[in-house]
Amino acid sequence: MRYGSIIRSGCSLPKYPENLMNAKVSIARLSILSNTLLIIMKLAVGLISGSVSIISEAIHSSMDLIAAIIAFISVKVSDNPPDSRHPYGHGKVENISGVIEAMLIFVAAIWIIFEAAKKLFGEKIELESIALGSVVMIVSAIVNIIVSRRLYKVAHATNSVALEADALHLKTDVYTSLGVAVGLILIMVTEINWLDPVVAILVAIFIIRESYHLLKRAYTPLLDTAWGDDEIEELEKTLNRLEVRYHNLRTRLAGNYRFIDLHIQIPEDVSVGSAHQYCDKIENELTGIYENLNVTIHVEPS
Repeated sequence: MRYGSIIRSGCSLPKYPENLMNAKVSIARLSILSNTLLIIMKLAVGLISGSVSIISEAIHSSMDLIAAIIAFISVKVSDNPPDSRHPYGHGKVENISGVIEAMLIFVAAIWIIFEAAKKLFGEKIELESIALGSVVMIVSAIVNIIVSRRLYKVAHATNSVALEADALHLKTDVYTSLGVAVGLILIMVTEINWLDPVVAILVAIFIIRESYHLLKRAYTPLLDTAWGDDEIEELEKTLNRLEVRYHNLRTRLAGNYRFIDLHIQIPEDVSVGSAHQYCDKIENELTGIYENLNVTIHVEPS
């Protein structure tokens, strides 16, 4: 049997192994727990000491908690199978989650700057229990280092934008917590209390910078952006190694899912069955390299 043109496509989105899905949910749940405990600890010490930089860190952790909850929900929703209204799956839920998280970080940073400016140019600054505040910030940094590393590990294993965003939140918190700790130690040494709101403002500026990078990372795939140049180059090398005659190669990302579609040329005297087997070979080769990949192949006679 001969043909003019046929389309061969993966009929459904690939599914993550159950253990990886469980790992995503578990690490997201751990992030919620750790952020909740840190908020309570920072807020209590911030109110006792009167330190705006510690209170700003409590606000930062509150945004981290909201982000962790959003990430927890999104990783569960994103791996739901395709349905009639979402035939390409729910992967972009993670990108939407990342955008929301980035905006939350930005809002928190602006609030921190506003409150710190009031302290700096307004009322007299009086601080107490500075040593306790320094210890709390160091403990917070250690906890977030541990949790963020675990988040990054699972995020990279599953290509999860939501978990990567959550990990970035906590990584940012590590730097800001250490910055506040250093600021409090300097206050103890120099007795210059206005350093406290200055440190808070510097923390907020750093947070704004990180929110921009997160927003860019999360928002770009919503526009069906192609893979990175290096990834496309490796994909083309694989197709050339398989001696595929192709054109109109397109790639896109949707959350933790990848999509490829391309046109290939096969001699017109090849049967439909043989063409189908050849497409199977290409698809199996590619899905063996890229996780959560959906391949659509348009076959044309040469």
